[in-house]
This record gives sequence, C-alpha cells and structure tokens, in this order.
Amino acid sequence: MSDTDLQNSPKKTAADKRHRNVAIACVGFVGAMVGMSYAAVPLYEIFCQVTGYGGTTARVEQASDVILDQKIKIRFDANISPALGWEFEPKIREVEIAIGETAQMEYFAKSISQMNTHGQATFNVTPQSAGAFFNKVECFCFTETELEPGEVLDMPVVFFVDPDIVNYEETQGIKTITLSYTFFPYGDEKPVAAASAPKNIGEGEG
Repeated sequence: MSDTDLQNSPKKTAADKRHRNVAIACVGFVGAMVGMSYAAVPLYEIFCQVTGYGGTTARVEQASDVILDQKIKIRFDANISPALGWEFEPKIREVEIAIGETAQMEYFAKSISQMNTHGQATFNVTPQSAGAFFNKVECFCFTETELEPGEVLDMPVVFFVDPDIVNYEETQGIKTITLSYTFFPYGDEKPVAAASAPKNIGEGEG
C-alpha cells in the first residue's frame, strides 16, 4: 500500500461512517414521520377536545355550579355523508338557555340503507372562539354507531356554556352558538371538526 493510500484510508473510513450515520438518521426520520402521520388525527382530536381549538367543543365530567342571569341561544345543525345511507337531524333547531345552565337535547338518526351500517360523528361549534366555552357532559361523537335497516336511534347531548365566556373580550358579545355534527361511514378518513359538510340538513349558522 502506498503512502498516499495510508493517508487517505482513515479519511475514507471517517467519510463512510458519516454517510452511514446520515443514512440511519434519514431512515429513522422517515419512520418517525410515518408514525406521526398515523397518530396525528387521534392526537389532534384529543387536543381539540381539551382546548376547544378550531371551534371544537370541550368534554367535561360534571356540570357547571354557576348559572348567570344572562341568556344565550344555541342552534343545532346536522350534516351527513351521502355514502352513509342515513337520515340525521336535530329534534329541535334552537333553544335559549342561561349561561352556565345544563341542558339536554337530542338528535335522531334513521337508516335508509338495506344493510347494517356503521357511522361516526365529528363536531364543531361556531363562532370558533366559543369552542373552549361550550362544554359537553354527554355526547355521541367519535363513537361507532351501528344501525340496522330502517332502525331509528335517539342520541342525546348534554351541555352547558361556561360562565367564563363573558370574561373575555373576544367572546363576551356572543349571543348565538351553533353546535354542528357531521356523520361519516365509520372508518372513513374524515376531518376532526366538520366546519363544512358534504350534505347540509340543518341551518348551520354562526
């Protein structure tokens, strides 16, 4: 081996090691990105439910113990993917409640399919700034729902508007909140908060 080869050999070995490390890092990075892409939807759902980000309502375990002498109007909107083969509507379109008061209303779904079908609902509220203050104690969202041909199902929603909504400049003037649900075939890719819907059955006004 020549002197030149002896001098270049350590350099070549170091270069090969760097290239190998870069290749390993790239493979690891791609794998991490793939894993994050699969986890993104459920993680985003959890984030939205906790924070109300993007008009997504919050989920709570108990009702408010403070009720204000101030009313707010709640409108109910229903949307459904044509691929599901259901009818889906709120039993009432609008209700006025005191801020902090716990209320219950119901949606209903009816299968018009000739086979058993499975659906799952996403939801959001408008205006989006009200999302963090619209609290649901009970709802049917993100749950697989099965209907047999012709079956009708009542689905209750128990909710209240957090009294803190009047303490923030961007939300204290809100007089109307719209709660919107969208049903999709279970297992289909779908948005976390269905701000726009493939088929609008309700009013959906903010």
